[in-house]
Amino acid sequence: MALPIFHNFSAAPKHVAPFSHAVECEGWVQLTGQMPTDPEDDTKPLPNGIKAQTRRVMDNLVIVLNEAGLGLKNVLSVRVFITDFKRDYDSMNEVYKTYFPEHRFPARTCIGVTGLARDALVEIDMVAKRS
Repeated sequence: MALPIFHNFSAAPKHVAPFSHAVECEGWVQLTGQMPTDPEDDTKPLPNGIKAQTRRVMDNLVIVLNEAGLGLKNVLSVRVFITDFKRDYDSMNEVYKTYFPEHRFPARTCIGVTGLARDALVEIDMVAKRS
């Protein structure tokens, strides 16, 4: 088995904890969960509301994918973590589904959690595969 490659990208959002933006091994790429932080200034307040935060999270994931030489077409699996499942699930999905072609959604798990870093409403991670 090949050794993993630990990716850290300067264009991606700043780390909020000790992690790599992505870890790759034998064509599989695991993207660390992204927060709705501004990739250019992580001291800015988080966007207001689940829709704006979901958009920022997905845009941050696209940055990481692109830096790794991948795109959303390479994504196989997604995990979504939201802090108010009942209130925000439908609104999060409204934004999330705009990032993928209809009828070509990755496998997905969505989990309600009690809290996220920086009091975010949503965090999303992904698994992608190189062609």
